Amino acid sequence: MTNRYDAIIIGGGHNGLVCAFYLAKAGMKVRVLERRHVVGGAAVTEEFHPGFRNSTASYTVSLLRPKVIADMRLHDRGFRIIERTISNFFPFPDTYLKLGGAPGRTEAEFARFSQKDAEAYPKYDAALEKVAQVLRDIALQSPPNVGGGVRALLAAAQQGWPLAKMDIATQRDLLDIFVKSAREFLDGWYEDDHVKSAFAFDAVVGNYAGVSTPGSAYVLLHHVFGEVNGKFGAWGHSVGGMGSITQAMARACEDAGVEISLESPVAKVLVNNGKAAGVKLEDGEELYAPIVAANVGPALLYRQMVDGSDLDEDFRRRIANFKTGSGTFRMNVALSELPDFTVLPGKERAEHHTAGIIIAPGMDYMDAAFDDAKKFGWSKKPIVEIKLPSTVDDSLAPKGAHVASLFCQQFAPELPDGQSWDDVREQVADHIIDTVTDHAPNFKAAVIARQIHSPLDLERKFGLIGGDIFHGHMSLDQLWAARPVLGHGDYRSPIKGLYMCGSGTHPGGGVTGAPGHNAAHAIIRDRSVLWKMLHRG
Repeated sequence: MTNRYDAIIIGGGHNGLVCAFYLAKAGMKVRVLERRHVVGGAAVTEEFHPGFRNSTASYTVSLLRPKVIADMRLHDRGFRIIERTISNFFPFPDTYLKLGGAPGRTEAEFARFSQKDAEAYPKYDAALEKVAQVLRDIALQSPPNVGGGVRALLAAAQQGWPLAKMDIATQRDLLDIFVKSAREFLDGWYEDDHVKSAFAFDAVVGNYAGVSTPGSAYVLLHHVFGEVNGKFGAWGHSVGGMGSITQAMARACEDAGVEISLESPVAKVLVNNGKAAGVKLEDGEELYAPIVAANVGPALLYRQMVDGSDLDEDFRRRIANFKTGSGTFRMNVALSELPDFTVLPGKERAEHHTAGIIIAPGMDYMDAAFDDAKKFGWSKKPIVEIKLPSTVDDSLAPKGAHVASLFCQQFAPELPDGQSWDDVREQVADHIIDTVTDHAPNFKAAVIARQIHSPLDLERKFGLIGGDIFHGHMSLDQLWAARPVLGHGDYRSPIKGLYMCGSGTHPGGGVTGAPGHNAAHAIIRDRSVLWKMLHRG
């Protein structure tokens, strides 16, 4: 195997694979370096207990861009999504709420709590869809490089033009979503707390914030701009788990000529005279390429893999202040039976078992979870989303048994008083199990085994600094052209030839494939320009 390539990709997560695919299709010799024993980054399916398999970290799909699916021919390589019968199920202390399903079902559910809210829902849904379409339109476009001259101005004008054509009501909604808290935004639409909670949950998924935190409304929007099988805003289960997506991507890459190396952790980006020259692996081996694309977060790339002397002082300072930490604690659980909820009894498979089951009973509950985490390190009453993928995919568990994904908020990236997550992870896992058991009394006794990923585990296992599943906060100061730093939001780093292709760039976190797609196209454009300059005349 040679040690010289046209491009090297650091990290074999989904965005790294997407980037590698497009570069290889453009005729480049590409090698992907993945630190773990399995390709896929945080989108992997692994056996965590004999006979029980699950999506280890990322656990549900909606945001993956249709263009990426089509270009990589993922459907031909086994990619299949099962849609949820209903989208979400919310157990409250004395009632429940179901979201989604057949036309009119959500309105009927809301009418049990507020007729006014039932009537407001179609208008809210239409307004949010108009704003979500803006995100879809710009997701596969490179943000303008602020300060980048005429080209940047033209790019800004092109991406801003759809906004200018919006009616005034939609422009107002867009402004509200970017600057308001989820509480403020939802208060403007609904009156009942049950109804508001059904939407507010999306504002804190992977967001170390409360629903009253300014800017949290945007994260609500980020989780609804996706689609499944052509249905906007829908979420679904990838048959075989999330790893089936990245395995299909890996096959697409290999068919295009990409070399994928596992257990090949990168220690350092090699820089020569201000230009990327390749990488040095942890075992000391050096690989050379004029293009290096990093599918790791900005905090990991610039604080650990790039020598600070290769970056200017202002950039170093801003990267030092780049905010990470999504407040996420992730568990996978093997179950002997399905949870039997007090407010909706039954252990036989029902539609609510196939949905996202969300324990977040009230706006105040969600704010208190964040306040607790800031004070004590974790929530006394955490927010928990339960997904039971084995109810729609029997390949994941033995017959009659099930697997559950527990996605939990809010848990501080760093604990107070010098504590380590290693010291309390089992205690906190017990606490989360007890929280679910408060709503489904048979849950604790049904647990056969569990896999725990504290924020520290997520950092060590997947390279997610602060356990941040999005590679960095999704706050207004770290979005679009300012993600990760204003002036470098176009996937190009301060070091010539070093690019960023992960979720720490536009449009942000989730399994979208957009950063990988956009970074690859930026690389291809730059390479084309360089080729023309070298061969001019």
